[in-house]
Amino acid sequence: MTSTEEHTATAAPAVAPAPDRAPVPVTGEPLPRGEVDFGAQPRLRRNDYAPLTPPPLGEWTPTLSVSVVIPAHGHQDKLDLVLASLAAQSYPAHLMEVIVVDDGSPEPLTLPEVRPGNTRLLTSAPGGWGSAHAVNTGVAASSGQVILRLDADMLVYREHVESQMRWHHQVDYGVALGHKMFVDFDPAAMTPEHVRDEVAAGRAEKLFDLGSADPHWVERLINKNDRLRTAGRLSYKVFIGATGSLHRTLFDAAGGLDAALILGGDTEFAYRVAQQGAVFVPDLDTSSWHLGRSQMQTRRDAGTRYRMPYVSNRVPDFHLRRKRPELQWEVPLADVLLTVGGHTLEDVDATASALLSGTTPDLHLWLVGPWGALHEDRRSPLDEDLLDLRLIHETFRGDPRVRLVETEPERDPRVPFRLTVAAGAVPGAEALHDLIKEIDREGAGLLCAPLPGATRGDGVLRLERTAAYARALHLEPRAQGRELDRVVEETAGTHWIPAEAFVKGAEEESEVKTKPEVLRKRLDKALAEADRLRARAQRAERKLRWFTPGLARRVLRRLAR
Repeated sequence: MTSTEEHTATAAPAVAPAPDRAPVPVTGEPLPRGEVDFGAQPRLRRNDYAPLTPPPLGEWTPTLSVSVVIPAHGHQDKLDLVLASLAAQSYPAHLMEVIVVDDGSPEPLTLPEVRPGNTRLLTSAPGGWGSAHAVNTGVAASSGQVILRLDADMLVYREHVESQMRWHHQVDYGVALGHKMFVDFDPAAMTPEHVRDEVAAGRAEKLFDLGSADPHWVERLINKNDRLRTAGRLSYKVFIGATGSLHRTLFDAAGGLDAALILGGDTEFAYRVAQQGAVFVPDLDTSSWHLGRSQMQTRRDAGTRYRMPYVSNRVPDFHLRRKRPELQWEVPLADVLLTVGGHTLEDVDATASALLSGTTPDLHLWLVGPWGALHEDRRSPLDEDLLDLRLIHETFRGDPRVRLVETEPERDPRVPFRLTVAAGAVPGAEALHDLIKEIDREGAGLLCAPLPGATRGDGVLRLERTAAYARALHLEPRAQGRELDRVVEETAGTHWIPAEAFVKGAEEESEVKTKPEVLRKRLDKALAEADRLRARAQRAERKLRWFTPGLARRVLRRLAR
């Protein structure tokens, strides 16, 4: 079977298929696209989805279409029961399709007779393998407005799809997590026909002994945080595959799953979805049976050891990454913006070096300046107008964490924080760590720490949470500047705090800025700087006279008028 072959099934009698029966290759019909206006959707604050009011199960009319994507590798017996439970779903059949992606099973999978009417079987696209690659293959072939990823060992209750879809009719930036319980699996214990009939009759909870089932560990996090409503930035940690759904637009905005992650890809994908401003909702009104124990239950230590470097490189918030604070990872903890144009080498060096040598080396430093103005033509090396810019360039161009750019870079959706700092401010060694700790403690989307004497936007440390700004832009695509900050304040909160705790000398500066002796020293420094600039101007005037006799007198005469 090639990767381009698809197999669609219509409703069939409950007859066991012959073992060597091959599915008939046909192309499935695309799902309809219901009309839902999300222009006035609620502006949820952080992860508090309480303002959403999903309708009672069975008492509403869905309009959105859903593609249930099932990555599968072997275990035909489990897949048969999963498809049987999907054949009895309460969600309208004309709005649902099921796509099974065979991820290189030793014995090619087939579609059983008991299955939903609109079901297709694909082979995973060439060039990769693993569940993440298989999910991407299935999503690319699907047409539903919502993607519901379901593992091939998840026997779901009758309202499983309907229950999750209620949330997606209310907001298009929500992620629904389905409930599940882990049970031992005996392939001879039941038939697909029995599963279908029991699920259709609303008796799925009686298929296994609830007393012997194990809950998933994410339930502790869900219950501890008022069903995730108070979980804030930690909410994404519960979205770890098995069963969950989101709008296709959100799936695409996050970039799909990373096929390079054979294990841990669901955690990394959930992080990128969170970075798009998503709100995570545990759907607890129905459930499902996980047929067998998970790998992290049976081989936890080996699974953790494998996942650590892969997830750490991509998820700055990964708890195991914090055990290696000395390393620089692929995705940094923060992007730091420092405008250098018009500033001296000393001021830029004081700020940049403090950041680069701090206790949080896991950053990218963006030096914004007119680098294109630098040239290699003959010049006076000690007196050129761009002397400081040239020295800044040469000082920092070799550091792999430093980026020299002409304009402020686009926000990297993978990087959780962006810090803007003014040249001349000297952050303490723990500054970045403490700023992030403070914004996380408050749960805010924006932290502002004004330096003594700073005006709004000038001399203010700004730490922005990427996820908060992504949600704000999703809700107000045309907002920018202060208008965008106001949306962030509404949906995530803004926290103001003095900069004394983060910048060296700021506290002393605040205390003594009005003392006469301090003002006198500043005056002396300013006069010395004025003398230096005056001497430079005089040297430039002499050169002008030497190279252009007569011209300098005319220019100076005009300036004197």
